[in-house]
Formats: sequence, structure tokens, C-alpha cells
Amino acid sequence: MNSFELNKIMGAVFGALMLALGLNILSGILLTPKKPAVPGYELAEAAPRAGAAGGGEAGGPPAEPLPVLLAKADVARGTAAAKKCASCHTFDKGGANRVGPNLYSVVEGPKAHIEGFGYSAALKGRGSEKWGFAELDKFLENPRGYIQGTSMAFAGIRSAQERADIIVYLRSLSDNPPALPTP
Repeated sequence: MNSFELNKIMGAVFGALMLALGLNILSGILLTPKKPAVPGYELAEAAPRAGAAGGGEAGGPPAEPLPVLLAKADVARGTAAAKKCASCHTFDKGGANRVGPNLYSVVEGPKAHIEGFGYSAALKGRGSEKWGFAELDKFLENPRGYIQGTSMAFAGIRSAQERADIIVYLRSLSDNPPALPTP
């Protein structure tokens, strides 16, 4: 083999290496991800809770009162939103209990409304109280915060309008639905 053939082989190998190196540098430039200013994921902040005066956080819009939300509520939206409750509760008249009790005619009914159901001691202690509209709203927002010691393992529903939709749906599940509170 003469030196001319050896130079061509070495040139081809060197050219292939230069091409690979050039493609690596070019792909690094084109496909480098942008690094965020703050590493990690940004988490949503907790929704502001309405104060005693009914206003939100400073600078935020005031929260609407429950009677106004109930007046705007929709049974169809409440039916769809209550599907998240269906894994533990049934809604039909005379329906079976699951992990949670049947919720037919629960609005304005006693808190421990089904005889023989295994309610938590915290809820049994409130068995003579009624599930009014405001009580249901507070319970659906944060069950464990509203009734300390409840066995309901549900995080709650942050959206006030979604809670109102569910309450109006639960209100419709009755032979004699109670009147909505007036705004």
C-alpha cells in the first residue's frame, strides 16, 4: 500500500470524526433545554378563604355569599361533579350504603341520617343537627376541618361554585326538596 492510499483512508476517518463532532455541537446548540430561573415546579397557592366579612384576600375580589352561588347553581353540573362522590356514596332513593352512607334526602336532614350505619364518633355526636346548606358547603370544602375526627377521607372541593352545584343536586334528591335560601 502506498502513502497516497494511506492518506485517503486517514482523511476519510478524520472527516467522519469531524462530521460526528460537528453534529454533536450543532444538536447541543439547537436542542439544549432552557433552564428555569428557579429550579423545580411551581405549585398553585391555596385558594383564599372568605373572611368573616365575606371578602377574599386583600386586593382580591370578595367571595360571593352562598345563597347567590346556590341561585346560580345548576343541577346538571352538580350531577357531573358528584361523580367523584359515587365511589363511596349512592344517590338513589333506598340505595345501598357503601363506604359512605346513601345521600338521598340528605339536605336539611339529620347529620347521622341512616340508622345502623357506622358513622364516626365525631359525626354520631352531631346526629341531632341538620345538614343545612351552609353546613354542607363547609363540609364539602374541608370535611376533616369542619368535623374533626370524621372518617371521611376526602380532601374537599375548593371551588365554591362546584360545591353549590353539588348541593343543589343533592337538594333535588328528595321527595320534598327544601327551599333555597334567599340572597
